[in-house]
Amino acid sequence: MQEFEQIVSELKKQKFAPVYFLMGEEPYFIDAIADLIENKILDESEKEFNQTVVYGKDTDVLSVISAAKRFPMMSERQVVIVKEAQNLKDLVGREKADDDGKSKHPFVVYLDNPQPSTILVFCYKYKTIDKRTSLAKAIAKKAVLFESKKLYDNKIPDWIEAYLRSKGYSIEPRAAAMLTEYLGNDLSKVANELDKLMINLPAKSEVTIEHIQANVGISKDYNTFELQAALGRKDVLKANKIVNYFAANEKDNPMVVTISTLYGYFSKLIIYHSLPDKSKMAVASGLGVNPFFVQDYERAARMYSLPKLRAIVNYLREYDLKSKGVDAGNIPQGELLKEMVFKILH
Repeated sequence: MQEFEQIVSELKKQKFAPVYFLMGEEPYFIDAIADLIENKILDESEKEFNQTVVYGKDTDVLSVISAAKRFPMMSERQVVIVKEAQNLKDLVGREKADDDGKSKHPFVVYLDNPQPSTILVFCYKYKTIDKRTSLAKAIAKKAVLFESKKLYDNKIPDWIEAYLRSKGYSIEPRAAAMLTEYLGNDLSKVANELDKLMINLPAKSEVTIEHIQANVGISKDYNTFELQAALGRKDVLKANKIVNYFAANEKDNPMVVTISTLYGYFSKLIIYHSLPDKSKMAVASGLGVNPFFVQDYERAARMYSLPKLRAIVNYLREYDLKSKGVDAGNIPQGELLKEMVFKILH
């Protein structure tokens, strides 16, 4: 995150590197940097002759380098962007020849003397190049090598808060947690939903659970977030209402997702019991949650003993297999979910 913000800050200050190699499992940060370069460096009149966007499967390294070596026309600089660069078949395939000393990778040769008026961007998504190779070492030394890593699930609420804050908005902790539970860790999907949400809210608003329920399509009373809360309180009536709703709407509430959420929740309760320091900040750190939620875990831990929690985790594993057809017979998933929740509560 810090490296990403630094690159964005430098770009906004018009401080450019000759080459950006953006790689990694999380496409959001790669796209965000590439989009900023594509949309903000050149004005519309300059883009026609001085901006080239190609895709890895449709080109090769020598063609990209040839484009990068051109001089800009009636502009101070030109931009060359290679999207889906992981599909450039001859990009990493030449590394071994360079490392064996037989020939030098043409991209490494370019990095030795890059065209100063060109900004060359590679978007190498979903994986990384081997940092031990001469190619990676050359990029790291003479250009910007950025690795875009997936955020852990417990970091998503903080990212949501930071994203909204950068746009002048704020969000309730419970609302951020609900979005995380509903949307997962696909940052592009989360950002898209947040952008749509902000369109429907006054500037500088605080995003609440009510806003999310009204605009993102999450049922106000029947969602995994509310089921988790009901189980934490041992609210049998509310939990059964939610489970019955899930059973009647299996397509929109897949059992495997519900089990995954509950597994994470009850695993945290087991960790809570093992923490030697039960102070608010120590618990928040130990569980990887916002301090706002510590009281919820404290209350739930009083409801569930450690032996009971271990049994619950076993139930979740058992019903996860059953939801996938293992030893479940012809029992509908809705009925399996009801059985599982009954065992959790009793």
